[in-house]
Amino acid sequence: MAERRNSRKSSSPQQLSRPRGIKQARGINVSKPPAVVNAKAIVPPDIKKVKRRYRPGTVALREIRKYQKSTELLLRKAPFQRLIREIAQYRKVDVRFQISAIMALQEAAESYLVGIFEDSLSCAQHANRVTIMPKDVQLSRRLRRQR
Repeated sequence: MAERRNSRKSSSPQQLSRPRGIKQARGINVSKPPAVVNAKAIVPPDIKKVKRRYRPGTVALREIRKYQKSTELLLRKAPFQRLIREIAQYRKVDVRFQISAIMALQEAAESYLVGIFEDSLSCAQHANRVTIMPKDVQLSRRLRRQR
């Protein structure tokens, strides 16, 4: 047995060094990464960056918080202005509007719509629902005595 132990110790100096990993044993240099000649040639062009998917409702809650903090108008100005001019033509042809008058109408319209949607949401929650339905809007308008 002593001879066996001695025979193991008398092996080459390479075996006496620290244990080698698989890559070092195969002769692959692991101390430095392989040189990259052209990074674009290595990455295939069909690989697309994966778009982040949020859980249902996360983005909606983020948008609710964003719009509750802001004070800007939510309806686009040009389409609303065209709508106002179209409605005004039924009453009288060639009607002119000041910009401030159209902005006041838009502010009032958005305030009205937000109020209707708030009441509609209350009606939906009263019915143990989270989705607003047309009957909720109708009920909220009826309770406001508007029809």
